[in-house]
Amino acid sequence: MLIEEAHENGARYSKACEVVGISHRTLQRWKQCGLNDRRKGSKKTVVRKVPQETRAEIINVCNEPRFRDLTPYEIVPQLLEEGRYLASERTIYRILKEADQLHHRSESRVRHRHSKPPERRATGSDQVYTWDITYMARTIRGLFFYAYVIKDIFDKSIVGWSIHAEESERHSRALFERVLKGRRIQLKAVHADNGHPMKGVSLMGLLQDLNVAVSHNRPRTSNDNPYIESLFKTMKYHVTYPRAFDTLADARQWMADFVHWYNTEHLHSSIGYVTPHQMRYGQAEAIFEQRNDAINRARELHPERWGSRPAKQWIINREVVLNPDKK
Repeated sequence: MLIEEAHENGARYSKACEVVGISHRTLQRWKQCGLNDRRKGSKKTVVRKVPQETRAEIINVCNEPRFRDLTPYEIVPQLLEEGRYLASERTIYRILKEADQLHHRSESRVRHRHSKPPERRATGSDQVYTWDITYMARTIRGLFFYAYVIKDIFDKSIVGWSIHAEESERHSRALFERVLKGRRIQLKAVHADNGHPMKGVSLMGLLQDLNVAVSHNRPRTSNDNPYIESLFKTMKYHVTYPRAFDTLADARQWMADFVHWYNTEHLHSSIGYVTPHQMRYGQAEAIFEQRNDAINRARELHPERWGSRPAKQWIINREVVLNPDKK
């Protein structure tokens, strides 16, 4: 009205618009489309919006003793059976969230999120060990022997093992005492599953006295300990592995033979198809040099078979990381 009054008194529309703080194009649009404010963030009348009194009723209903432990997906059907409809399940969720009442509302336990185990890095042997216990079936159905196995993540060798008829932290401590006794090594960390034999007080006390950091898997997350799980698969799928063992002596004898084969004969893929002992005692580097010399000579004799591609070079992995941090 002010702009029209100024225009009738001789002012130009553009100058009158500048005075009130709008553009001439805005004035033209208002004349064509009306004065509804369609700018983003402006107040609008939403026809489908739940009235304030209904929102208050929804909150009160959800907090009734019979509904306070139920979800909206459980509340809405019961209200419909009573001939009442307040809002959809999704709308009730949204209203509860706005009222800061969207919390744990059931009798089940609250889910706990477990953080990922810390990263462990090994640049040489006897720096980081990983260990676990696996079942070995007996000929008596439902009974088992238990294999305690410790593995070095750098060279993949089995550094200690024992087999018993039960799981016990006493056996765990005895195994680590035997492995570490009298050895001058700089063991930095040990990673294991989160069972009782792995977290027993006596074992934790021993490792703490040696200033060894200890970490454990998250519950039901075997991927946190992949190296030992891979070892157990190799063990159970070995051609000589029996379906079951008659006696504890039989299980120990088979395990002794398997460990000898694994450490001294098994060509491990993750360390370049050398044995764990060759990697552990520094023989792998000479083996890799021999392989590289052979393949380089072959490429010189028959360059057409490689073309412009370089010959594969065997290289020792100088660092192994368990549970790497993803940044």
